[in-house]
Amino acid sequence: MNILVIGSGGREHALVWKISQSSRVEKIYCAPGNPGIGQLAQCVNISVEDLDGLVSFAVENAVDLTVVGPEVPLVLGICDKFEEKGLKVIGPNKICSQFEGSKAFTKKFLEKYDISTAAYREYTDLDSALKGLDEFDLPVVVKADGLAAGKGVIIAETKDIARQTLKEMMGDLSFGEAGTKVVLEEFLSGTEASILCFVDGKNIVPMESAQDYKRIGDNDQGNNTGGMGTYSPNRLFDSHLNEIVKREVLDPIIKGFKDEGLDYKGILFIGLMIEENKPKVLEFNVRFGDPETQSVLVRLETDIVDIFESMIKGTLSTQDIRWSNKSAVTIVLASGGYPDRYEKGKVITGLEQIENSIVFHAGTKEKEGKIITDGGRVLGVTSIGDTTEEARDKAYEDVKKISFEGMQYRRDIAY
Repeated sequence: MNILVIGSGGREHALVWKISQSSRVEKIYCAPGNPGIGQLAQCVNISVEDLDGLVSFAVENAVDLTVVGPEVPLVLGICDKFEEKGLKVIGPNKICSQFEGSKAFTKKFLEKYDISTAAYREYTDLDSALKGLDEFDLPVVVKADGLAAGKGVIIAETKDIARQTLKEMMGDLSFGEAGTKVVLEEFLSGTEASILCFVDGKNIVPMESAQDYKRIGDNDQGNNTGGMGTYSPNRLFDSHLNEIVKREVLDPIIKGFKDEGLDYKGILFIGLMIEENKPKVLEFNVRFGDPETQSVLVRLETDIVDIFESMIKGTLSTQDIRWSNKSAVTIVLASGGYPDRYEKGKVITGLEQIENSIVFHAGTKEKEGKIITDGGRVLGVTSIGDTTEEARDKAYEDVKKISFEGMQYRRDIAY
């Protein structure tokens, strides 16, 4: 089989890494890819937003299956375009991708199907939003409705911060068109958990659990990021909590998809807040999470291509999916200044010294034979161990061997 992976980050590197282990795969392409991916696949210089260019490439190169990594092409309707040409693709259609393209769309769905979530209000004009703040206790969560690269969620500790955030989002359009509608939301306390699911239109099958660390600083201080590290499995998840999540979250979701006539085929990421074994849904994403994918896929033992084919055929319920009992930890190395302004082009050293981890490239490029930084999140160092503690210690040991100017990372991942 010829397989195309769309994207250029750590998630896509992990996908290419897992796909490359399949005996069924002859050739892997990645558009646009990165230097790490380039060691396993042929990188193709096509933007993730060039939908027609990607379709043409898939047709011309006899691509048998395409896996879409990032959210932007999904929300733009890339899967619809591929399917119109009779091409097999992993990802939801444009209608279903609204679950990530609009936070208000997701909140309405959760409310309609009685899936526990935070209380919320949505607003399309600034004055109404400012007045609406009085309905919420502190802290209050302010969300840009549209896509904002994982950074459009601000937890405001004071009303002044909330007002300033609303003015920047809705007045100054600091997140572009994503902020023309905002959602104000009740702040939930507890422990975050991430559940990635395979969905074939009729069945929803959760992958192994993970925990993501969103804030830039240790002890969950500072601004939200796209994710600074993960570990899997999440310590909270036992058979009892798994049953609660199935009954109160997963079953109502698939019922809602059917009742709404939504032919959802692809990956569904469910962000949860768990308190006293009670799960509440924070968000949906319509693709593999990043960096959760790095910690989850290294534990997958079943051929991922077989799983993808069962999703397309609608036979997921009969697919045997096996997971390693080992634990995995991913630590993200980020550019200085991220998630705000940061510089690119810093030379990365020490990669050749890594022995006990897999280094997934997230924001890198090659220049004059050297690997340099090319994004906010630069690398994900992933280790596997018999316990979470063993995996964590191995990962941090290898992190010490890598260096670039301004490098920052959290020191409390999986503690």
